[in-house]
Amino acid sequence: MSSGKGKYAVGFIGIGKMGLQMATRIAAQGYPLHAYDAAEGALKAIGAVSGAHAAKRLADIGRDCEVVILMLPDSAVVKKVLFGDKDGLVAHLKKGAVVIDMSSSIPSVTRELGPRLKAAGVDLIDAPVSGGVKRAVDGSLAIMAGGDVAVIARVKPLLLTMGKAIIETGMLGSGHAMKALNNYVSAAGLLAACEALKVGADFGIAPEKIVAVLNASTGKNNSTENKLMQFIVSGSFKSGFSLGLMKKDINIATDLAKSLGSQTLLGEVLLKSWADAEAKLSGAADHTEIYRMLKN
Repeated sequence: MSSGKGKYAVGFIGIGKMGLQMATRIAAQGYPLHAYDAAEGALKAIGAVSGAHAAKRLADIGRDCEVVILMLPDSAVVKKVLFGDKDGLVAHLKKGAVVIDMSSSIPSVTRELGPRLKAAGVDLIDAPVSGGVKRAVDGSLAIMAGGDVAVIARVKPLLLTMGKAIIETGMLGSGHAMKALNNYVSAAGLLAACEALKVGADFGIAPEKIVAVLNASTGKNNSTENKLMQFIVSGSFKSGFSLGLMKKDINIATDLAKSLGSQTLLGEVLLKSWADAEAKLSGAADHTEIYRMLKN
């Protein structure tokens, strides 16, 4: 699995805010990069990256690449890209190719796709990420990799161009399960932090004092450290991750729990809170804007 320069050709499908930064890092590390997106603006953005080639068709990605990364909105789009209505990426991939689904997909769907790709001679692993645009830029993402350990080992150097922590989570679909569960915990922490900020401010405590106490105490979490002052108190609400995507991941986590018969005491309340916020503010709003729900 290598080119003449020692690096195999990589396809990257889905050049959004995260995808552009991840693909840029891959190209910077010398991998021949072929990228595709349905949006013309995204293709122009990746075309401006040194060492990257903007592909015009999915078939070109399949023909030219030994490893293909998917960074797509959801499982429905993943299935459409892979198989299409009549023709999709899988029909053009070489035998022995590897597909890495780094999207926030539904774990059960990922498990269903594995055998379908295997029948075509293609390996599938799931490797979603956590860390946001900031950590995509500096290559410090956390990557949760599920699937065959030998396949993960084959592409681990590629994954390390994008992330510092590559955590192998187990069977195919386990990476996607952990991504949803991680965001479930993250969403709960953010909502609790926002509520504490609002109540403390209503009592008359300065926001910076509230945040300082939380970060010096047992209430500290990712949101208190990296979101309250930076995006909420500042009023910028520009963390780079949408409210709709957070709600989608909470939904995946709660659906997973239901399918397993597991009880989540917080799950339905959390899902309703984020669904209400999405309905009122729109899914395109930054996820830190859930604080606005508490101000009305």
